[in-house]
Amino acid sequence: MDLLETLQNRILVADGAMGTLLYAYGADTCYEEFNLTHPDDIHAIHRFYIEAGADVIQTNTYSANYIKLAQYGLEEKVSDINKEAVRIAKQAANPSTFILGTVGGIRGHRKTEATLPEIKRTFREQIFHLLSEGVDALLLETYFDAEELFTVVDIAKKEADVPVIAQFSLVEPGVLQNGTPVAQAFKELENRGADVIGLNCRLGPHHMIQSFEEIPLPEHAYLSAYPNASLLDYEDGRVTFTNNADYFKTCAAKLVEQCVRLIGGCCGTTPAHVKAIAEGIKGLAPVTEKTVRPPKIEIAVTAQHREPPLHEIAKKRRSIIVEFDTPKTLRTERFFEGAKALHDAGIDALTMADNSLASPRISNIAIAAILKEKHGIRPLVHITCRDRNLIGLQSHLMGLAALGIDQVLAVTGDPSKIGDFPGATSVYDLSSMDLIAMIKQFNEGISYSGKSLQRKSNFSVAAAFNPNVRNLDKAVGRLERKIRSGADYFITQPVFSEGKILQVHEATKHLDAPIYLGIMPLTSYRNANFLHNEVPGITLTDEILTAMEKTQGDPLKAREESLAISRSLIDAALGYFNGIYLITPLDRYDLTVECTRYIHAKEEKARGAGIV
Repeated sequence: MDLLETLQNRILVADGAMGTLLYAYGADTCYEEFNLTHPDDIHAIHRFYIEAGADVIQTNTYSANYIKLAQYGLEEKVSDINKEAVRIAKQAANPSTFILGTVGGIRGHRKTEATLPEIKRTFREQIFHLLSEGVDALLLETYFDAEELFTVVDIAKKEADVPVIAQFSLVEPGVLQNGTPVAQAFKELENRGADVIGLNCRLGPHHMIQSFEEIPLPEHAYLSAYPNASLLDYEDGRVTFTNNADYFKTCAAKLVEQCVRLIGGCCGTTPAHVKAIAEGIKGLAPVTEKTVRPPKIEIAVTAQHREPPLHEIAKKRRSIIVEFDTPKTLRTERFFEGAKALHDAGIDALTMADNSLASPRISNIAIAAILKEKHGIRPLVHITCRDRNLIGLQSHLMGLAALGIDQVLAVTGDPSKIGDFPGATSVYDLSSMDLIAMIKQFNEGISYSGKSLQRKSNFSVAAAFNPNVRNLDKAVGRLERKIRSGADYFITQPVFSEGKILQVHEATKHLDAPIYLGIMPLTSYRNANFLHNEVPGITLTDEILTAMEKTQGDPLKAREESLAISRSLIDAALGYFNGIYLITPLDRYDLTVECTRYIHAKEEKARGAGIV
């Protein structure tokens, strides 16, 4: 009995969700461990689905891989969990039941820090143990990331002599998360040798059928569909699905019309849904021809930069950006006074942190809009991953694009526990690299979910760089990864050593992305001592600390020494970098104004001497 031979002439009914029936044990439970601790429960669920009409069941191994099991301290039980899952399924199966060894996606809708080589090793290990127990086919399900699914299909086709079923998960009907049309992605799966290609999870039957309407009949593969029960609902503190099993009867018939031959259910589906699927396809033969509905083509209009982006400016001439954080109170007079003074001094942009050190300030997007519209000052807005989930981040970016604010700095953000509200939740749905990639996807007119934005944004994306680390080579390696994610240029933490400036130049001179070197004037010895000892990522030299210590009790002398230190650092930086990033200490914008004037005066002098 062969799965592919059977699919030539029949539509097969697959099972439904495993986790949905185990949800009563708790959402944070490792359901795959149940193969070892609750085998009777897993056996019973398999039997429920078979008795409901399932011709095909899948092993309880969706997350039974090293990376995901490590979250529960079970990474050394990969072999036991996978092998036992197949044994339980075989014990529950009828002689005619097909058993699929399930291998779930790792990257998921939210990105993972796992590298592709780590993911490859993890898949090879799991697939080896599933095959060793004799599954009838491999089911690769719930893959949002095309690269990951293509990779595991290649591994499966090389390692396995059984059919390979490969299924994408969509956030938006008809397109992958990166905006690739499903039909195009399916063709690639077919070219890589997948025997059955399909969709599962995230979408309910309506949107899954809609997606299949745009998919041509494969030449050398069959189609599969495992829709969710419905859209998620939230009731009495629990995530639930609509109780709509009968609805699946008509939906199954519509999926058959779209040439789907393997039909099951994903999240929220139960034996009742599978019974409805079996009733819905009863008497139906596989469909071998279909009319494909052309996908709705939404051409994203390109927005135009009104000014050159900051990274392009820094490639051509000296450029100055100044950080001046928004107020912690609703008094804004001094902030706008300082912003105007800096603008008049000749800065290229005013940059504002996003609740730096996890302390709330007036929204930088609100202040940026005022600066741009009322004062003609170019804003550079920091965006932190800490304060917003994926929904909030996308909304935030759309708002910035609508306001015409196109200069942004993507940062992870200080953890909330160090700020004014240590009990607040740090979100971190994305890392800074993920956020950079998301912003660049916006520039292609595609949202994070893959849906067309109908207009391309035009963001120039800066990324953070802390050179004050022990292993500078490792930090530079991170810069290289950020460039691959889409970073256009870098802004550094403040540097307080001429030797460090030279070291940074030598370590980064191979990079094409410009670097704005951070220089922060000091306000006093007390300020210097605090920065050196208590602020992460900032290190002062003994010489600077000694010089500032000598100014204690004399504010005027402290100002003069601070500016002297800053000028010396600026002189060193301008020997290697076109971009200078001046960081305003506290609200002392007079210091960054003087530094800005010094840079311009130095440039004028150089021009007069014919040096520039």
